[in-house]
Amino acid sequence: MNDPLGPLCSIGELARRTGLTVKAIRFYSDRGIVPPTGRSPAGYRLYGADALARLDLVRTLRELGVGLPDIRKVVARELSLSEVAAAHADALAVQIRTLRLRHAVLTAVARRDSDPEEMDLMHRLARLSEDERRRLIDDFLDSVFTGSAGSAGSGAFVGIRRSLTPELPDNPEPEQIAAWVELAELSQDGEFRALVRRLVEHLAAEQEGAHGGGPRPGLVPTVRELVGPVLAAGIEPGDGAAAPVVEALLAHDVHVLTRLEAVNDPRRERYTELLAVINGWPAPESVAPVLDWAVEALRVREPVGGVPGASDVPSRP
Repeated sequence: MNDPLGPLCSIGELARRTGLTVKAIRFYSDRGIVPPTGRSPAGYRLYGADALARLDLVRTLRELGVGLPDIRKVVARELSLSEVAAAHADALAVQIRTLRLRHAVLTAVARRDSDPEEMDLMHRLARLSEDERRRLIDDFLDSVFTGSAGSAGSGAFVGIRRSLTPELPDNPEPEQIAAWVELAELSQDGEFRALVRRLVEHLAAEQEGAHGGGPRPGLVPTVRELVGPVLAAGIEPGDGAAAPVVEALLAHDVHVLTRLEAVNDPRRERYTELLAVINGWPAPESVAPVLDWAVEALRVREPVGGVPGASDVPSRP
């Protein structure tokens, strides 16, 4: 009867074979998860071969975090193992996402030496649900597009809005979460919203065509094409050789300096960098060097106030 290879074994032998303590087996037995098959003449519990398999299953499920109520249903065949596994896989996914969010927030705080108020804001932004995240971004984009010059429902505006929309994936990487937190924080800046609003109106005008004259070449591609070669050649913005480039820029748009100062705002470029990380797009090429050159060349060519549309916005740091 006490032969470990026999049909029944004592609770002590079962403990030795499973590696569990007698106390643990008695606990599961008392709760009906691993009931004894019978009793010895002295009244001790005896277990059959199925008890070994049940205890192995119980230990595995417990290590995976499955609670006793669900384990009892599995061994009683009230729930299939696949149903329990699916439910707990979903629960673990939520826990993993929560840990990733916490990791992203703590990492950002460590890098930025944030104060308690900023840390609290970042933590709240990171914990937003998918619907809450969408509402936050929709509020930002609505403030940028609603009432803008032209029709907010036009093809140009729809395409621009789509290109500015972050889409955090269901299982984001830590860097995507950190980028989302920073982008969400940036989107709440009133000055940044006004900046993006101006840029959107300029871009839509280029795409739809000024005064019905057909689409104009984009300002940034134009600057890259004109300035790239002279920048690579080492020509300084104040050199005489820069004059033809400045004339070409002014021919593109009489208000080119004002527009370039807006486009050259570091927050705009940071938004595009964060957007690429969140959406899994290739990292955008920085246009800051050509924009810096163009802005300085235009200011050298015409002092502030000398060109229609010129402004006193400080140069890019």
